[in-house]
Order: sequence, then C-alpha cells, then structure tokens
Amino acid sequence: MSAIKNRYEFVIFFDVENGNPNGDPDAGNMPRIDPETGYGLVTDVCLKRKIRNYVETVKDGESGYRIYVKDNVPLNRSDAEACAYVGIDPSKLKEKKKKDDSLDEKIRDFMCSNFFDIRTFGAVMTTFVKGALNCGQVRGPVQLGFARSVDPILPQEVTITRVAITTEADAKKKETEMGRKFIVPYGLYRAEGYISANLARKATGFSEKDLELLWQAILNMFENDHSAARGKMAVRELIVFRHDSELGNTPAYKLFDLVKACKNPEVVSPRAYSDYEVSVDEEKMPDGVTCIRMG
Repeated sequence: MSAIKNRYEFVIFFDVENGNPNGDPDAGNMPRIDPETGYGLVTDVCLKRKIRNYVETVKDGESGYRIYVKDNVPLNRSDAEACAYVGIDPSKLKEKKKKDDSLDEKIRDFMCSNFFDIRTFGAVMTTFVKGALNCGQVRGPVQLGFARSVDPILPQEVTITRVAITTEADAKKKETEMGRKFIVPYGLYRAEGYISANLARKATGFSEKDLELLWQAILNMFENDHSAARGKMAVRELIVFRHDSELGNTPAYKLFDLVKACKNPEVVSPRAYSDYEVSVDEEKMPDGVTCIRMG
C-alpha cells in the first residue's frame, strides 16, 4: 500500500460525566489537573492506549495490524521476530549491523508492516537493559498532544463502602470497609493532533487505509473501554483539516485557532455536551485546506 499524500491536522472533543478520565498516580489517582489554572488534563499516552486497544479489538488476528505496545507482551519478544525475519541471531545483531548498513532499513520495514501502532505513532525499539535488542527508532507520522478541558474542572472525592472485608482479623472487628474514588462531575476536553504525509512516505508507509482506521478508532476509542472508574466518556466530535499537499498549505496553529468551544450564555456550570457550542470559522479557511467534521 502506498503512503498517504496529504498532510492533516485534527481536533478531538470528548467528554466525561461522573468519572475519572485519566488518574494521576503521583496524586493518589485523582484526575490530572493543571494546578495553576484548574484545567483538566489527559495525557497523549492515555489517548493512544485507547486507539491501540480499539484497533487490536477490531483487527484481531489480521495480518499487518498487530500492536507493539500492549499488555503482557515484552517488547523484546516482538523485536526478536524482526531478527528472525532477516535471519540473524539476536545476540549477533549489533555485530551484523556494523557489516551490513541495510539491516536497519530491513528491520524497520518489517516492524512497520506488521505493527499498526509503529506505522502510526512510531516507536523506540531499543531498551537499554542487559540483553536488549536494538531495532532502531521510528518517528511516526501521527502525533497527539495532551488533551485539556475547555473549562476548569472541580474534581470531587467520593467516599465509598464495601461489605467484603480483606482479612480474617478485620472481619472480627468490622462489617464494612471504607474507600474513595475521584470523579469529574462533567468535563469537555479538547485534544489536537498532527499527521505528516512526509514522514509516512519516508519512514513508516502509513496508508489511506490506515488513516480511515485511525479516524474510526478515534471516534470509537471509548466505546469498548467503558469502566465504572471512568464514568461516561464519549468522543463528541472529530474535526479534520486536510491539506492539498504533502507538506501543507498553512501553519497548524492557524487551523486550530479556527475551532472554538464556548459555553452557552445561560450556562454557569456545564453538565452536558449540549451546554456547549462547538464551531469552526470556515470563512477564514485558508486556500488548499478542507475541513471535515465527523462524529
């Protein structure tokens, strides 16, 4: 498959209702927040995990759509497959690379053709521990930033009880145990992303078919990943800017500035997506760029 030929930027709007969209392990798993402004944050790593999980679910077992970064699969196990493909003992890979400059490209092409997330996001396929394999690095054409809430959020700590007691000793002294969970009553989040056709052509071969799967994965990334802790989460809209060229027709920030999400005038504390109006100022759309709204 040939690589994509057009540059893209995109904006994702997703919301959470009575849930924790992305807990911070350094803060007792409370929702991530910018302490200076009160705006909520969701990491790029969190969003890419949802995309990977969706692709793995819908493409289960299909050739070319495996996932490199996944639960309970050591990276070295996948790296060793590339060594087997080029017919080299993993312990001799470093030595062989010094003699054959083409090995890096062969290994990279194998990993990109077999693993969707490498083809999409890139990967550092080198782990600096004893016995690790060096399969190089790939810079992916698709890049995501942190998501930030449109308005400041106010996380709430909710106390919960359970009737299951942990130990026999505790069972003699009490009938319930206390716990806690953090929630965001409501938050609308915005994430921005970039897709480089130039990197797709030069590095990973990210194709039009991959692009359609990516849009599908973004729109549905929470649909097969619901949990009580995350509450009600949904992607509300995906706004895509398609350039007519490989390198683009205008700076990305100018396109992002065209997208606004504003509270309706009568709303004080938003509690639903309908409390917002999301708009794109298409009258200021630069020449050579097309806006596509999905969701």
